[in-house]
Amino acid sequence: MREQVDAIFSQWQTERPDIDPSPVHIYGLIGRIQMQCTALIDEALAPFELTRGTYDVLTALRRAGAPYSLSPKQIAQSLLLSGAGLTSRLNKLEAQNYLARLPEPNDRRTLRVQLTSAGETVINEAIPRVFDVQRELLAPLGLEGQQLLMHELTRFADVIDGRQSEAKTDAGSVGE
Repeated sequence: MREQVDAIFSQWQTERPDIDPSPVHIYGLIGRIQMQCTALIDEALAPFELTRGTYDVLTALRRAGAPYSLSPKQIAQSLLLSGAGLTSRLNKLEAQNYLARLPEPNDRRTLRVQLTSAGETVINEAIPRVFDVQRELLAPLGLEGQQLLMHELTRFADVIDGRQSEAKTDAGSVGE
């Protein structure tokens, strides 16, 4: 993985010596780590016939606590998804009998999404598998390394969040 990122970096140094390509290392590694972690988690989910997307829906419901029920809007917000992106996941999970769409008791025009007993069983088995994969991947860093990584990633996320907030503020002030 590192060799591929180094090769890309070297190519940019050769092809565009006027531009500092050093960010390529960081962003390249982030991208490669994401791809490899996703593949390993997908492997862990395969025996349950879940994808990362369907797993995320089931975990959102499971985290909500009994009776493991949320509105589609709450699930979409929790997963940063559009309504259309969520609908396909809900359809697949409903076909697998892992969730049910039920009328909202206080407003029968709206629906709630709730884990079925089969959905509760499968997610309760899948969660430890995924957490084990994540733990195994982080273990070589040791506790101190994991804390340092978390600290630096949090700082980086805060920088990005700040830039996005500034962009929204700037966009809102255009034309004032």
